[in-house]
Amino acid sequence: MTLFRLLAIAGLFVLVACQTTKTQKDSHKSKPNIIYIILDDLGYGDVGFNGQDKIETPRIDQLAKEGIIFTNHYAGAPVCGPSRAVLMTGKHLGHCTVRGNPRWTLSGTPVDIDSSDVTIAEELKRAGYRTGIVGKWGLAENLSQGRPNEQGFDYFYGFNRHLPAHHYYPEQVYRNEELITIEGNITAEKKGQYITDLFTQEAKDFIRREANHSSPFYLHLAYTTPHYELTIPAERKAIYEDKDWPLREMKAGHYLNDKNGHVTYAAMVTGVDRQIGEVLDLLDELNIADNTLVVFTSDNGHEYDKLNDEFFNSNGDGRGRKRDLYEGGIKVPFAAKWPNHIIPGSSSEHVSAFWDFLPTVCDIAGVEASDKSIDGISFLPSLLGDAEQQQAHDYLYWEFNETKGPVQMLRQGDWKLYLFVAKNRIELYNVASDVSESNNIAKQHPEKCEQLTALLQEARTEHPEFPLTKRPNPYKKKK
Repeated sequence: MTLFRLLAIAGLFVLVACQTTKTQKDSHKSKPNIIYIILDDLGYGDVGFNGQDKIETPRIDQLAKEGIIFTNHYAGAPVCGPSRAVLMTGKHLGHCTVRGNPRWTLSGTPVDIDSSDVTIAEELKRAGYRTGIVGKWGLAENLSQGRPNEQGFDYFYGFNRHLPAHHYYPEQVYRNEELITIEGNITAEKKGQYITDLFTQEAKDFIRREANHSSPFYLHLAYTTPHYELTIPAERKAIYEDKDWPLREMKAGHYLNDKNGHVTYAAMVTGVDRQIGEVLDLLDELNIADNTLVVFTSDNGHEYDKLNDEFFNSNGDGRGRKRDLYEGGIKVPFAAKWPNHIIPGSSSEHVSAFWDFLPTVCDIAGVEASDKSIDGISFLPSLLGDAEQQQAHDYLYWEFNETKGPVQMLRQGDWKLYLFVAKNRIELYNVASDVSESNNIAKQHPEKCEQLTALLQEARTEHPEFPLTKRPNPYKKKK
């Protein structure tokens, strides 16, 4: 082969390589950055865009105004751990690895997601994304395979476990695999740096770093607000302290709650709203807002508002709260903004759930989900206002087994059926006409009950740690 031909072939390889690199960069540019903001125990009715009239949430409401609201979006579970596992893996509670909070297993040993699970972060890594999580992870109680850096995240700052996430002045958090000390923090005295501030700063630092890359990024921003304990720096309560609100006195125990519950709860929600605004402002400052999808939601229903003496109406028109499979326990606020893609001021009644987010981001990123057994369906058509192209679920399934369990629930269309397993009791509601689920119509519709009960039995696989059997409360002290 002549020298001329060798040089020609080499030049061709260089040209192909350059074209490939350019194509990859152009492909990355067409993929949006994705920021998923999830609060902890925030009720459906705790935000202005869902009717809240006591707590101010101007930045979250503006996000909703500039994008879309989903009015039928459900969490993965009525408590934190399994809800986040469902979100991350695209599998509902009948198939998910984690089906309950840490101590509510048959053996009492926590179950985490493991190497067999394919997470949102792992899927987006395949699509060229840089990935980060800031805040509450809660899926690595055993500090083993479930750790974020083992599950597709390039960067992690926050809590691997649940109990440390109960306090707002923690003395230690994880940065990637290292447990670091927060200088000056004294948890028991509620002194030092407020963790919500640190989460916001870490999120902004991650965005600044990633904005300089040619590849898109995914940021999972998991605030612990407004989960108990209820506490916030005193000066941030000023906005509500002059309100003529009754005092709901909070007690301090494991949760080092501030005394004035109503004022503290409202101040915490408004405080995190302001900090979400800081994140949104940074996107504008860096000129990346137009190419960033921002999603806002909560991990399950509220815990604070009393059902027999509601003050904030945190569950909206729904019944129940955290740990219930009624609407108040699992229907969560959802808003998303993506300039030039999502129609501002729009809304969707599409019935969706946490397990749909994984296939949705795969759809956005242009990859197919690796695990073909996921339960989720992409809701990208609904985000983009194309209802005709939106595939609907045949049904959605949940199960829960804490003090009120075991209970299974299935929604098909407007019908919701509950099976209280230990009591062999069935409840049936039509949420289109009875959103508060106050009228059990099981006796009037025996055929519908039979049909939906059959689906319940098909909806789950057995899990040795999460059988549908009655279990004692692991947190209750034995006499």
